[in-house]
Amino acid sequence: MRATTLLSVAVVATVATGLACRDRTAIDKAPPSAVATDPGLAPDFALIDLSGNKLELASYRGKVVLLDFWATWCVPCREEIPHFVELQDKYRDAGLAVIGISVDDEVAPVREYYRTLRMNYPVAMGDAALAARYGGILGVPVAFIIDRQGRIQMKHAGQTEAAVFERDITALLARK
Repeated sequence: MRATTLLSVAVVATVATGLACRDRTAIDKAPPSAVATDPGLAPDFALIDLSGNKLELASYRGKVVLLDFWATWCVPCREEIPHFVELQDKYRDAGLAVIGISVDDEVAPVREYYRTLRMNYPVAMGDAALAARYGGILGVPVAFIIDRQGRIQMKHAGQTEAAVFERDITALLARK
């Protein structure tokens, strides 16, 4: 009986953790027709970032881009962001651009996190249509590493070690 109770608690905790990092905005329900036609090319988008500036992925051609889908309520997302701030500082001059896409329902908590975490890269609010264009974002964090030609080279779903991001980024930065 005691083993059954412990097993039940473990299952509930595992499910609760998984659900806590799922996107609550029905991103996984967007129509499949919204997915990019060229599976290697990162789908372009034009959004307004938190500072009120236009944010277009196409304007980053020639740079290596770390595109991070995240949310304020996602603990692994909050743990990754300081590493992205460091990577942006360290590799900006070499051609790295970090872009954050929040999947939160409201902008207020995103603005607060942006200030609190001293994010040094543009952040915009995403939606189900944008997530669908990236193959469907079923949970966060999800990060895409995009090369200088605008092609997705890596996708990291779930919390990923900072060293993995740095390895991927430096390899692409070394290519000219």
